[in-house]
Amino acid sequence: PARAQNPAPRTCSCAMLARISGMGALTFGELKNQLREPPRASVKDEIRSNLIDAIRRRSEIFPGIHGYDESVIPALINALLSKHNLILLGLRGQAKSRILRSLTRLLDERVPVVAGCEIHCSPYAPICARCCRKLREKGERLEVEWLDREQRYVEKLATPDVTIADMIGDLDPIRAARTGRDLSSQENIQFGLLPRAHRGIFAINELPDLAPKIQVGLFNIMQEGDVQIKGFPIRFPLDVLLAFSANPEDYTARGKIITPLKDRIGSEIKTHYPETLGTGVKITGHEAWTERSAESASVIPDYVREIVEGIAFEARQDRHIDSSSGVSQRLPISCLENCLSNAERRRFESDEEETVVRVVDIYAALPAITGKLELEYEGELQGAEKVAERLILQAVRRTFEHHFSEAEFDRIVTWFELGGQVRATDQTPSREYLEKIASIQGLLEIVRESEIDEKTNPERAASLIEFILEGLCAQKRLSRTPERGYFHEGETVREDILTEIAARKN
Repeated sequence: PARAQNPAPRTCSCAMLARISGMGALTFGELKNQLREPPRASVKDEIRSNLIDAIRRRSEIFPGIHGYDESVIPALINALLSKHNLILLGLRGQAKSRILRSLTRLLDERVPVVAGCEIHCSPYAPICARCCRKLREKGERLEVEWLDREQRYVEKLATPDVTIADMIGDLDPIRAARTGRDLSSQENIQFGLLPRAHRGIFAINELPDLAPKIQVGLFNIMQEGDVQIKGFPIRFPLDVLLAFSANPEDYTARGKIITPLKDRIGSEIKTHYPETLGTGVKITGHEAWTERSAESASVIPDYVREIVEGIAFEARQDRHIDSSSGVSQRLPISCLENCLSNAERRRFESDEEETVVRVVDIYAALPAITGKLELEYEGELQGAEKVAERLILQAVRRTFEHHFSEAEFDRIVTWFELGGQVRATDQTPSREYLEKIASIQGLLEIVRESEIDEKTNPERAASLIEFILEGLCAQKRLSRTPERGYFHEGETVREDILTEIAARKN
C-alpha cells in the first residue's frame, strides 16, 4: 500500500526506445505519446541499468578483453555500478583504449535528441539556450531525432597544446555581432569536445599530459558544472561519464596532474600485461591478422605461437629493456603477422601447398620486434637487433624444453659433432629441407612420433625439424650462423664417440 501511494519514478527500457526509434523522426508530442515514460535520469543511470541487466543475463560484458576476468573487469563493474568517473592506469598495450571504447555497449541503442542540436540535448530537459528557446516556442511540435550509441562516445588524446576552446568551447564575437546579443550569451559559444559528449561518454587518453589550466576546467565541469570562458562564467549542467587513461608513473608524478582533479575521479583501476603465456597466446591469436586467404590454409604451429608470445614475456623481465616503458602486447601481434607473411613469401616462391610458419620466420620478423623495445643504456650499446635475437633464443629454449623435456637428441648432436652441417635459409623449400636432414639419425623418427608424415605434409615436417634444431641451438648443443647453417662448434670427433659408434655397428 505504501508503494502504491508513492510510486517510484518509471523510466523507459532500452527495448522500448529501440522499438520507437525505428519509427524515424518524430515530434516531441508524438514521442511522449509513444514513450509515455521519460528516458533514464542520466547517462550513468542508463549504464548502471544496462549493466545490471547484462549481469543478470550472465552475458559477456566486455567481449574481446582477455586476462582481466579476476582483476580489471570486476573493479570496472564496481565503478560503473557506483556511477563513478574512472581512470585506467597501465603501460602501453594493455587494452586501455579498447576497454574505454567498449563502454558504449552499455548505452541504450538509441536515444531521442532535439533535432539539429550540437550537444544532443534531450527534448525532456534541454540544457543549451538554443534548445530551451525552441522548446518554449514550439512545445510539442519540437522536432526530435535519434542518436546511436556509437555517436555518444567522444575520445581525445591529451597533448600539451590542447586549449580550453578545444575541450570546453569558445565565445564567437562574430556570431554575437550578427545576432546583436551580449557577448556572454550562451548562444554565442562554439562548443568544444566535452559539451558535444553530453549524454554520452567522454574519454581522455594520457590525462597527465593536459596543461594544468585545462585540468582545472575539467574538474570544474565535473563538480560544479560551470567554467569561465574569456572571463565570462558559463554554466553547463552536462550529463556525461568521464573516463581517463594514464601511465602509472606520470599519474603519480608530482606536478603532472593537479590534486583536485585526481580527488574527483571516483575509481582508479590498474591494468596489467597477461599473467600467463596461455592468456597472451589467446590475446595475440584474437588480435593478429592470420586469416589471409581461402585458397590455401595458413598453419601456425602451437610452438611458434608460444615462442612469439614468449619473446614479450622475456622482454618484460630483461634488464636491458626499460621496464617503466613496458613491452606492448602489440609486439607479439605484429611479430606473428610478419612471421606468417614471410612463410607466405616462401610458399609463393616454391609453390608449396600449405603456408606453415617456421621458427626461422621469427628471425625474419625482427623489424616487428626492434621498434617496440625501449632499451636501457647497456641495451643501446648492444643494439636492438642483438637484444631481440637473444630474446628469441631464450623464448625458443623455454618452449623447446616445455615440448621436449624427456626426448633424446644425443644421436642428432653426434651427427653434427662428426662434422655434419645443414645449410638452409628462411626461403628453403620444405622438400629440399627434408633432403638436407635425411641422413641425420633419429630426427625423422621424432617427427613421425608427433604424427606428422613427411611425405604427405613436408611443410609441417620441415617446421618441426627446424624447431628441434633451433631448440638444440638454444641449449648450446649446436650452433647456427647465416653463412654455415646448423653445425657443432667443436667439429672434432672424440674417442668415446668413435667407440660408441663402433659398438653400435657391432
